[in-house]
Amino acid sequence: MIAVKVTYTVKPEFVAQNKQNINAFMADFREMDSDDFRYNAYVSNDGVTFVHMSHYKNEEIQKLLLNTPSFLEFQKQRDESGLDDSHQVDVMELAGASHDIF
Repeated sequence: MIAVKVTYTVKPEFVAQNKQNINAFMADFREMDSDDFRYNAYVSNDGVTFVHMSHYKNEEIQKLLLNTPSFLEFQKQRDESGLDDSHQVDVMELAGASHDIF
């Protein structure tokens, strides 16, 4: 299993567009109807910091999702929106879970 947390902060004027872009790739992810991944995106209390949590059963499903056209477009727009140095990617090791993830 691969677990990844991505955190980044956008400019206030880009928040609505970022949410739309997230909803677009999430719709495509839901259409895949796969039990091989879990992907959630959150907005922090400050309203401009986003946190994405993803769990992939293996590298194959991770590569499939990360190369989905709507996800690539989300990343492009996010990166071009003027991100500061807040973008952080953490690959994590599972320490415990209340339920089986896969």
